[in-house]
Amino acid sequence: MPAYDRERTVAFRAVQTAAELCQSVRADLDGDVMEKDDRTPVTVADFGSQAVICKALRDAFPDDPVIGEEDSSALRADANADVRAHLLEEVRAHHPDVNPGLVFDWIDHGTDEGYSERVWTLDPIDGTKGFVRGDQYAIALALIVDGRPQVAALCCPHLPNSLDADPPTSRGQAFLA
Repeated sequence: MPAYDRERTVAFRAVQTAAELCQSVRADLDGDVMEKDDRTPVTVADFGSQAVICKALRDAFPDDPVIGEEDSSALRADANADVRAHLLEEVRAHHPDVNPGLVFDWIDHGTDEGYSERVWTLDPIDGTKGFVRGDQYAIALALIVDGRPQVAALCCPHLPNSLDADPPTSRGQAFLA
């Protein structure tokens, strides 16, 4: 098998699954926007995207650390029970037997901070403000080996298939390198 074929396949499928989840959340965002300590927004889609991608990576490459953007601490608070319930509903669309503890574990799998010669980097939603406004956003995942990117998967669920069509007739682009 050529170098990194399995990693490319897993990464591409993972960002596509995350994109489906994000688009589902976006269709019914309904106020599920929280504010992080740095005053930036975070949504059910951010948490869900990180959860499904980290699950896919952990299943395929259990020894690989993941440096993501989110952690589950805010979701555990009683004040965020509605957000937690919405997240669980969205993740169950892709993993029907999941429970809150598993979703938290998957999200927190992306909180590694240590050095490794092989590490995945993840931005579950690059452009959360754009996502909330209904504008552009991306789901970005890369495998770094010995300090060099070896695999990159990028999904832009709201990017028109044709930039010339007015209005766009279809949306969604995914890229793999």
